[in-house]
Amino acid sequence: MFQTLIIRLSSMGDIIHNFPALSDLARHRPDIAIDWVVEESFAALPALHPAIRTVIPTALRRWRKAPLKSKAEFIHFRRKLRHHQYDLIIDSQGLIKSAFIAKQAIGPISGYDKASAREGLASLAYQHKHAVPRNQHAILRNRQLSAQVFNYKIDDTIDYGLNIPQLDLPWRPAQSYAVLLSATSRSDKEWAEDNWIELGTRLNAMGISSVLPWGNAQEQERSLRLAAAIPNAVCPPRISLAEAASLLASSRIVVGVDTGLAHLAAAVAVPVVAIFCASDPQLTGVLASSYAINLGHNGAPPSLESVWQATLDGMK
Repeated sequence: MFQTLIIRLSSMGDIIHNFPALSDLARHRPDIAIDWVVEESFAALPALHPAIRTVIPTALRRWRKAPLKSKAEFIHFRRKLRHHQYDLIIDSQGLIKSAFIAKQAIGPISGYDKASAREGLASLAYQHKHAVPRNQHAILRNRQLSAQVFNYKIDDTIDYGLNIPQLDLPWRPAQSYAVLLSATSRSDKEWAEDNWIELGTRLNAMGISSVLPWGNAQEQERSLRLAAAIPNAVCPPRISLAEAASLLASSRIVVGVDTGLAHLAAAVAVPVVAIFCASDPQLTGVLASSYAINLGHNGAPPSLESVWQATLDGMK
């Protein structure tokens, strides 16, 4: 069995963008055993893919804040990382921190060359370097890197390949529902609350309830405000990533700002409309073989009517 280690630490969207490459690899090389190193807060994501043998959580973000206190924990992590001698290690993130983690494992490292990596110095850690143009979507970059490393050709089909857990969520609406992802960590990425209220009200008139997830106290306050203003809307309790995958997969449609859960919606093959207010979707927008559309761009949020039309189109 060919032992392979993938290094992709964060963020949620970046991790999800690596799944199609993983599906390609599993299809072309079924003889490979694949482990994945990921930040502890995202460990539930790689576990959704059936090609992953072992998820190895790291806490690099936390350790860097208190290196002396974290020494024993880091030693334990490195010991676990070195449990296998890998035939190949792939750093698909191309950052100095991901290259550092790759160097802690045992085995030759492949990654982007200096011009292709997000941080060119990271390529100094790699024994095998590959040129992958940066002016293309992150999903395609990841797929091309894996294809070069293992010498196979990719097609146009984007297969995230996830196993979606069937979970009992007592608060999930019994009727048809949409998931509205209004929460984001940056205020400049927010879409106007009046737009969300009108969107949810129109969906309710069609017999479709709205569910508004959140991730922190500020986002919860926003979701509660919106749920109070939208008829039959639900502001759920805090949900895990596995619960989020289950919620999204059973929805009629997902409409969301530029956030990791919008990319997870694309990954579970539910129709998704992504709203961009402060970033460019060309390189990191939602992308899937199922219905996935990006609206707006940096400094030009989409109108309510354009989002509504895209929502109707996605539900056809």
